Amino acid sequence: MTPWSRIRPEAFSWVLVLMCLVIVTGCSSRYLPEKTEPNAPEYAPPAMEFSLPTPAHGSLYRKGYNLALYQDRRAYRIGDILTVDLEEKTQASKKAGTSTSKDSSLQGSGSYGFGGSTGSGQAQLGGGRDFSGNGSSSQQNQLTGAITVTVSGVLPNGVLVIRGEKWLRLNQGDEYIRLVGLVRPEDVDQANRISSQRIADARISYGGRGTLAEVNAPGWGMRFFNDPIFPF
Repeated sequence: MTPWSRIRPEAFSWVLVLMCLVIVTGCSSRYLPEKTEPNAPEYAPPAMEFSLPTPAHGSLYRKGYNLALYQDRRAYRIGDILTVDLEEKTQASKKAGTSTSKDSSLQGSGSYGFGGSTGSGQAQLGGGRDFSGNGSSSQQNQLTGAITVTVSGVLPNGVLVIRGEKWLRLNQGDEYIRLVGLVRPEDVDQANRISSQRIADARISYGGRGTLAEVNAPGWGMRFFNDPIFPF
């Protein structure tokens, strides 16, 4: 009789169910990230109407289409183009250490008598505990470059809403930069450029896809075992 023949058929059923659960869990969208595609609607240029607004009361002036004689041409209306200089650099470090120690002792002595005999004794009780822990964390990120985006909206206070993306097709894959944020027209320089550090509520994404990006990412099985809900 082989060792496999001693296993009950119910055990094989449970093993089969467990394997199916692992496969289904591994194939779920939680462990298979969505594939990034270009031309995402949230980063696309706004739909434009190419007809000029009608002047009011026969005037030649059109709101939003004025041209100043003593001012550089900068982005200030929907559809205008603005260049963002990426100057992101962050560095963070943290270190913590804890040490505790406690000792205690108890001593006692006395005499006793039993059946006409006497004697003395001594007892001692002691205990101690010690704990020491250390931890440190360090992280550094840097992103430099430039991306030209489009003004997709103008808030009532004049703040510009910008958004855009840039895709680069290189060997063995693509790289992309995506940006969304709010810009003050006063922060735009004479070359119609602005630093990424002057963008409010900024959302900057840099990533890639292709062969190099896939080999640098763990498989779905490793994502499953590295998930926070994994009990071991």
